[in-house]
Amino acid sequence: MSEFLDLEAQDGIRMPWNVIPGTREDAVSCVVPISAIYTPLKSVPDIPVLPYSPLRCRMCRSILNPFSIVDYVAKIWVCPFCFQRNHFPQHYSSISENNLPAELFPQYTTVEYISTAETGPAVPPVFMFVVDTCMIEEEIGYLKSALAQVVELLPDNSLVGFITFGTYVQVHELGFGLLPRSYVFKGANEVTKDQILEQMCFFAGKKKPTTGVIAGTRDGLSSESIARFLLPASECEFVLNSVIEGLQKDPWPVPADQRASRCTGAALSVAASLLGVCVPGSGARIMAFVGGPSTEGPGSIVSKSLSEPIRSHKDLDKDSAPLHDKAVKFYNQIAKQLVHQGHVLDLFACAVDQVGVAEMKVAIEKTGGIVVLAESFGHSVFKDSLLHIFESSDNDLGLSFNGILEINCSKDVKIQGIIGPCTSLDKKSPLSSDTVIGQGNTSAWKMCGLDKKTSLCLVYDIAKKDGSNSIGQAASNQFYFQFLTYYQHHDGQMRLRATTISRRWVSSSDSVQELIAGFDQEAAAVVMARLVSFKMETEADFDPIRWLDRALIRLCSKFGDYQKETPSSFSLSPHLSIFPQFIFNLRRSQFVQVFNNSPDETAYFRMMLDRENVANAVVMIQPSLISFSFQSGPEPVLLDVTAIATDKILLLDSYFTLVIFHGITIAQWRNAGYQDQEGHEVFAQLLKAPHEEADTIIRERFPVPRLVVCDQYGSQARFLLAKLNPSITYNSDNPSPGGDVIFTDDVSFQVFMDHLQRLAVQ
Repeated sequence: MSEFLDLEAQDGIRMPWNVIPGTREDAVSCVVPISAIYTPLKSVPDIPVLPYSPLRCRMCRSILNPFSIVDYVAKIWVCPFCFQRNHFPQHYSSISENNLPAELFPQYTTVEYISTAETGPAVPPVFMFVVDTCMIEEEIGYLKSALAQVVELLPDNSLVGFITFGTYVQVHELGFGLLPRSYVFKGANEVTKDQILEQMCFFAGKKKPTTGVIAGTRDGLSSESIARFLLPASECEFVLNSVIEGLQKDPWPVPADQRASRCTGAALSVAASLLGVCVPGSGARIMAFVGGPSTEGPGSIVSKSLSEPIRSHKDLDKDSAPLHDKAVKFYNQIAKQLVHQGHVLDLFACAVDQVGVAEMKVAIEKTGGIVVLAESFGHSVFKDSLLHIFESSDNDLGLSFNGILEINCSKDVKIQGIIGPCTSLDKKSPLSSDTVIGQGNTSAWKMCGLDKKTSLCLVYDIAKKDGSNSIGQAASNQFYFQFLTYYQHHDGQMRLRATTISRRWVSSSDSVQELIAGFDQEAAAVVMARLVSFKMETEADFDPIRWLDRALIRLCSKFGDYQKETPSSFSLSPHLSIFPQFIFNLRRSQFVQVFNNSPDETAYFRMMLDRENVANAVVMIQPSLISFSFQSGPEPVLLDVTAIATDKILLLDSYFTLVIFHGITIAQWRNAGYQDQEGHEVFAQLLKAPHEEADTIIRERFPVPRLVVCDQYGSQARFLLAKLNPSITYNSDNPSPGGDVIFTDDVSFQVFMDHLQRLAVQ
């Protein structure tokens, strides 16, 4: 594994196959698709930042990189993608073998370009807060204190706007400091840009231009009229704080048998149109704080009557959620509008019931937004996550805006699409494959919002039909890939990050051992998880368990060592041996088993899976388990019910939840207060150790995970038991003393492997 981690540290890329099958037929028989998980803004230590413009190939527009062949005498470089010969411009005239520009150094496969002449001045980020007021006083109080903290942390130059909504939408005029003033829109209808221009007096006393799209200061909007609604944080801190301080519960009466009238869709439509009028094309985020389901106007997910429950997975499967499709269509429109403007939608959904994350998913995902799901605005999951976004520390998110990702690859490789937070720019090119997965049919994607962790899964196609070496590739059996990310850095400057990698390809089936040696099982598990989630959402009547099982059986019968028809002879190379375990846990995970989760939770889990890097996604698929005991320091143990012992403390990390689980003996000693007595310092330290470990994880993770502290046989022990391999169930003959049994009819990993071996050797 370590060699794959080193490659990721250098370039932010993990590929399931690091030696690539050379023909289409070989690639299909390898089951796991040829793909890459790329983190465009991964913080790479000592990455060179070059203060000039990149040098591009005349033909394919790829950028000069360490794999280019350079003729120092003739001052010519050959592009590794299209073999075009390019002359170096005048300012490269002093180039020689001993005097190389940084982008040709073999170790600098990832570089950043920052050229002020081309990129223009730095632009401030824009934050538009959209706040729900249909909540109980207590929740509004929690939200007010969280927002007040955020106002202090906002960068001084950032522009801020503020919208509240309930039955109606109110846009607060922060630039009018004498008394609170706001413009009110009806919650039942969508709001267009024209209505905003007209009703919010953008052309007061002036004639409105008759033609052309009106957007921003370029098109005749005075900066004074924009500054009524969007002000630098340093100038409007007082007004903003007084608006937040004055937030009150929506005044409209709510009958006892009805839900509050909440127009989330209309409020987001007003926010999107207002930003589109004032600051199109510059980095802006709509941060929506929602405390319940939308019941009014466009995008509503449930009627006001409490007798009608909010849609469940069963309703969606049976098509008996009448408002669902309409709401998804509405948020699709919002997504299109925001992507066109280059703006992001973030959602903070804090309610005991669902709020409609499943419907909003399309707009959040296509704009690269952040989503946080919690039970209350007073919960640490919400409060700490919100602060994490704005705090500057070593673990800060490094929020960036307005990204465009372009890719280039060798001509025998085509791109099927990307699964992850981005939108296809429909830039058809010879690189686009005919089969489309996720955001496809293009070689360029828009990423309105991205941060240091945002990771995309690119799925490739091998276009070469036969194994014979094609012209030009006879000499080198390398495939080249280049990723260009053009983005607004969090300091406001536009930058271009270029990553170029090469991977060896092997032809025909006699190279099975080489393929195995380059197999990254963690990356493969994450690609399969993203694929299965995507298929579950887009394909009707898709059976995820069957699809995963068949894929695993095909992979094992191609790469396993065995004699035909003898299951006991079956073995897997160490490069593949953990993969079946990942698939076993993926089948049981919340991405595949939607039972006991609401559509909102499932949408949330899948959005997080689709935006996180390999290391984090692996924890979501297969949680890690650490055991603390008197006998030894903290040590990782198998995710199995046999790990439970009366005298141990277990720490389970399933990404969204951290569970500290005390064995029954430890719990009894703790309740008896031994840790406070003299002579029991070791016990006190044992109790503290898992909490310290959990704190370290919580500090680095976003969104902040929920912490559950429980005891063996307690009700919350279910958080741990649900994730463990049920090797001992109520049916087992000899349960271990002091351990636990799991009441389930799920098969254990051992049974799963026995079946796999039997089917793989057929």
